[in-house]
Amino acid sequence: MEETWQHTTVLLNQAVDALGIQADRTYIDGTFGRGGHSRLILNALSPQGRLIVFDKDAQAISVAQSWGDSRLEIRHSGFSAMGEWPASSVAGVLLDLGVSSPQIDNPERGFSFRHDGPLDMRMDTTRGRSVRQWLEQAEQAQIAEVIREYGEERFAAQIAKAIVARRQERGVPAGTAELAQLVAGAVKTREPGQDPATRTFQAFRIFINAELEELEQALEGALKILQPGGRLAVISFHSLEDRIVKQFIAKHSRAEVDRRAPWASGRPLLLQALGRMRPDAQEVARNPRSRSALLRIAQRTEVPV
Repeated sequence: MEETWQHTTVLLNQAVDALGIQADRTYIDGTFGRGGHSRLILNALSPQGRLIVFDKDAQAISVAQSWGDSRLEIRHSGFSAMGEWPASSVAGVLLDLGVSSPQIDNPERGFSFRHDGPLDMRMDTTRGRSVRQWLEQAEQAQIAEVIREYGEERFAAQIAKAIVARRQERGVPAGTAELAQLVAGAVKTREPGQDPATRTFQAFRIFINAELEELEQALEGALKILQPGGRLAVISFHSLEDRIVKQFIAKHSRAEVDRRAPWASGRPLLLQALGRMRPDAQEVARNPRSRSALLRIAQRTEVPV
């Protein structure tokens, strides 16, 4: 049953504190998950406050709906949709980019190489292609490119070749366990303590859910809807995500001068970087899945969009 899979929210207090909650304002939790951050935000809001939550996962949406809180607005969609909100209408945006434990630990979702399950990996199981459907048709070169780009896997070509050979012989791997075994046979070396399938499973999940593209859209949307002084807090778990967040904040935290017209006013600063934070040793000991988490915080300047 669903309650079998528990989730421990990463950087819970730090991320919510970073928003600088004002009780009667509107906030967005772009990744509701199982509601750890959302519950703490709601605890800080007055009856006039409002929290808008997004999630692609129908099970997460069910959890949010069960709360029955009139201050809560629930959206069954990806967080890139936040850009549809009016400009300067939100006091804070929180994005936790991690995959929730119920998704990882439930074999039926197909995210984990430690438990056998269907090759799915969709965040929203009501729409889109599964990994299995994609692998049934993808060219070897495309498979290799996805593994290389989204998994930063140096054995991408060998893994893609093994997958296509298996497909030609007997069809795509039957499930996650067989795929993990196939990948392990193609990966010659791996960092100590890391399963050979880690990078490939990450790559397929990111690709099938268009995670990096959606993150880029969400950051642009957040910049538009944040009020002057509003906070942006983003928790990432791998270098691909963090690079996008870091570069976005850096881009909007410096003035740009048109070299063709150096006498003209430069583009105004839209964000102020406020710092970064990692889980402390105690949190990592309690929740090893938090060890790679990195929280970046920025504040919208007084300049309107």
